[in-house]
Amino acid sequence: MSPDLLRLDLLVPALMYCALLWWVGRGLSWTARLATAVVTLVLIVGVLLVGRGWH
Repeated sequence: MSPDLLRLDLLVPALMYCALLWWVGRGLSWTARLATAVVTLVLIVGVLLVGRGWH
């Protein structure tokens, strides 16, 4: 396993995302939960790519 995967600056936000998704998704159907998760993950990946200078 890569040492980058164990860094707290990546692990803590991922755990917070899971907790927030669980909290928000309690009243949603499974399809709405899945759509919310996909959209959020796409936004996170986009921010990471822009932040790391991907062209």
